Amino acid sequence: MKVVFSRKGFDSAAGGAPSPIINGRPISLPIPADDRSNTTYGDIGLGSVVEEMTRGVITASSFCHCDPMFEKGRCAFGQTGASQTHLSNNGVGKGDVFLFYGLFSELNGADRHHRIFGYLKIEEILKPGSAPTKASQPKGFCIRHPHTIGEWNENNSIYIGPAKVTKIALPKLRLSIPDGPVSHWQVPSWLRQTGLSYHGNAKRWLSNSVLHTTSPGQEFVADITGNRVAASWLKRLIGLIEGKA
Repeated sequence: MKVVFSRKGFDSAAGGAPSPIINGRPISLPIPADDRSNTTYGDIGLGSVVEEMTRGVITASSFCHCDPMFEKGRCAFGQTGASQTHLSNNGVGKGDVFLFYGLFSELNGADRHHRIFGYLKIEEILKPGSAPTKASQPKGFCIRHPHTIGEWNENNSIYIGPAKVTKIALPKLRLSIPDGPVSHWQVPSWLRQTGLSYHGNAKRWLSNSVLHTTSPGQEFVADITGNRVAASWLKRLIGLIEGKA
């Protein structure tokens, strides 16, 4: 079984600001889109938030790359190019889990850090390819998925399955160590044992539980097959995201 730490949403490069935590709830802002989108920030109810976080540089009428797309307890997440090749090379498939994380801060910009905000358990993988059409749209999703619009790489793919976003910015969903660099993560000790793609250099492991993550990064894969401790950790984490623990 694979666990994928998948970076999504606003950051200093895409959007120019962190996603905000509002009234204790992390709100992941989709990155801006110049093309391959029919969806604005206003369409998904984030117009005022994005205007405040970007001081009006990005507005409610600006188009966004609404991905991952959550609806009615499910998620459709698209990937392509080198990142999709990395997922394929690491054998990511049905039954594996994406843990979506991003850069967050308080509404005033204080306490920038990485945190997990949602998950997706892969149940199905669509292959829209380089020239998707409206017929490529995942069933059960009202908003047109961006990976079904325009031209993409040949390996353009959409992962679908049960999913959830958290309603609370719980401390246990935070990755960055408190008062430390954003790139220094507090991680479970089993992760060093299983390994994490792009983090093979031993110097990145500051201790058994602190990892200096590489940047930029989008899909980091850990193979936890047969590791009961890791499986138990993942189950608890999903419970936290779902508000069951």
